[in-house]
Amino acid sequence: MAKWEYDGPILEISKLSISFFTRLREIPAVMDFSCVVQPGEAMGLVGESGCGKSTVALGVMQDLGVNGRIVDGYIKFKGRNLNDMSDDELREIRGSEIAMIYQEPMASLNPAMKIGRQLMEVPMIHEGVSMKEAYERALEVVTDVRLPDPERMLQSYPHQLSGGQQQRIVIAMALMSKPSLLILDEPTTALDVTVEAAVVELVKDLGKKYGTSMLFISHNLGLVLETCDRICVMYSGEAVETGKIEDVFDKMRHPYTQALFRSIPLPGADKNARPLVAIPGNFPLPHERPTGCNFGPRCDYFQEGLCDADVIRMAEVEHGDRHTSRCLRFTEIDWEAPITVGEQKEKAPVGDVVLKMENLKKYYEVAANALFGGGDKKVVKANETLSFEARESETLAIVGESGCGKSTFAKVLMGLETATDGQILLDGKNIEDVPIEKRDAKTVGSVQMVFQNPFDTLNPSMTVGRQIIRALEIFGIGASEAERRDRMLKLLDLVKLPREFGDRMPRQLSGGQKQRVGIARAFAGDARIVVADEPVSALDVSVQAAVTDLLMEIQREHKTTLLFISHDLSIVRYLSDRVMVMYLGHVVELGSTDQVFAPPYHPYTEALLSAVPIADTSIEKQHIVLEGDIPSAMNPPPGCPFQTRCRWKDKVPGGLCDTQIPEQKTLANGHQIKCHLSDKDLAEMEPVIKVAAE
Repeated sequence: MAKWEYDGPILEISKLSISFFTRLREIPAVMDFSCVVQPGEAMGLVGESGCGKSTVALGVMQDLGVNGRIVDGYIKFKGRNLNDMSDDELREIRGSEIAMIYQEPMASLNPAMKIGRQLMEVPMIHEGVSMKEAYERALEVVTDVRLPDPERMLQSYPHQLSGGQQQRIVIAMALMSKPSLLILDEPTTALDVTVEAAVVELVKDLGKKYGTSMLFISHNLGLVLETCDRICVMYSGEAVETGKIEDVFDKMRHPYTQALFRSIPLPGADKNARPLVAIPGNFPLPHERPTGCNFGPRCDYFQEGLCDADVIRMAEVEHGDRHTSRCLRFTEIDWEAPITVGEQKEKAPVGDVVLKMENLKKYYEVAANALFGGGDKKVVKANETLSFEARESETLAIVGESGCGKSTFAKVLMGLETATDGQILLDGKNIEDVPIEKRDAKTVGSVQMVFQNPFDTLNPSMTVGRQIIRALEIFGIGASEAERRDRMLKLLDLVKLPREFGDRMPRQLSGGQKQRVGIARAFAGDARIVVADEPVSALDVSVQAAVTDLLMEIQREHKTTLLFISHDLSIVRYLSDRVMVMYLGHVVELGSTDQVFAPPYHPYTEALLSAVPIADTSIEKQHIVLEGDIPSAMNPPPGCPFQTRCRWKDKVPGGLCDTQIPEQKTLANGHQIKCHLSDKDLAEMEPVIKVAAE
């Protein structure tokens, strides 16, 4: 099918309203939504989960299922109204003119079919090209998305590829027929930050190469800054502010946009001196939206009788290019007013060493042929000689990509695994080879964990209160049921949940509320050490601020040692006192937060910092994209584990990086780096993140 030429906007959405119909009621998911995407333009759609971003994308794809309907407005693609097209016409457009990339790459790939075959199907079905030409096109796009050994990739099955490689294949598939519009729905959420940086870079380059327009859906403002020309901020089904990136980031004119920026950890935020400001209240459910402004009940500038009187329309903002805001008061608000600093907190003094690890090793033996269990045994070195100390009231962040051994070390600490070698001392007592079932209640209660996904950690058939009481029983706390119930209610107070939540079931709670229950349960046994494994990565930006603030407050009160596992370096910079960087089972850098975030860096830390998207237009970053994927822990490279991806390797003479694991060297003030680079080379490193001069 030939593409039709059109010189107007690629996508034009006007006053769009989409509802889902249940037996009980009509649920409006999107109301009065308008946006225009010009040829070659990238539009970012930003907002918290449930605000209607993905519904807009499904509306464009005309894929709203049996219950969803467009009840008002229209969506025009290259001047033609999609609502009026027949199924056959839509089938011709989908995949060839409009392509969509989803959040989870495996959902778009057929596990029983080789990659090459899946890619070749696209032009063969949409354009009727020959098999030979389809193969050549597939080879070209796989090369374009920078995958190693493209011919071997085409012969592979999806399960033989890493998550980042799978996502690149999905992008290649979407670009096979050179679509005019590419919709990306949170395409990098499941990826590591360094892989995310490479994929984002790739999407930008390919957008330029193919002249593709993009609708980029994300809740990460930093990513949108790096990829898009324009932004549309959504709240509760409505667009509340649209404009060029620079206008919306630097001259925002909607209270929700302002509140979003105040709840993310930008450089300069500090947990004690300049804490984040969480957005008060909760997101309204679609059938409980207030009259007038949807954001009204949570807004600092709400005016009764004005903001809740009538439907509010988008209005033009004087400055900027097509900058609009859905706020009646944006002309009278002082947008330059300094932020009312949240209550400044005194940092609790760091106490004695609570936890000490010395040369901890954790190896797994696996069959080389895992499917049939035969053949030689191979050793997976998940943790190699980990050594560090953590003190009372201290937050130690552990960062690194997936597969670096962060979670393995947490499992050994929790007693879910036992160590292969080395020792773990908890208050001077060895626990490295005591599995959890042999630990006494006090030790179990002392080391607790808050997990990444709050949805998986609660029992769906037990009330919230019962689950906390159950933990108290296991830790042997409270002499009677009444005492335990009283303690459970106090724990709900501690995590700022209403006491009546004790009688609720987990399904009645939002993600952020469930995570608070997880935290209450972790602190049930007066935990000395809490291992927080990506505790906020599944939560919305505004909820993240509230949950991190809560963790800090409990830490100040209880003098807890917090081991904060994360790949989000913005949160790490905000929260932690010290940072430990891991790569392929090794600790490659360890120091205070200020030491790790300033040169000299380990080359891997440098690349990690460069990969973090920062939602601030005044920041300039060095541009370092890591080539290749993390090697397998089953087959690590010889010498330095990072040498296969290191840009500094040529500076080290004599091929040392290829043959020898570097010694841990201690620089000024206890800052440790595991690298062969000379002190002179380390001293010459430039800062990765700089604030641009005004």
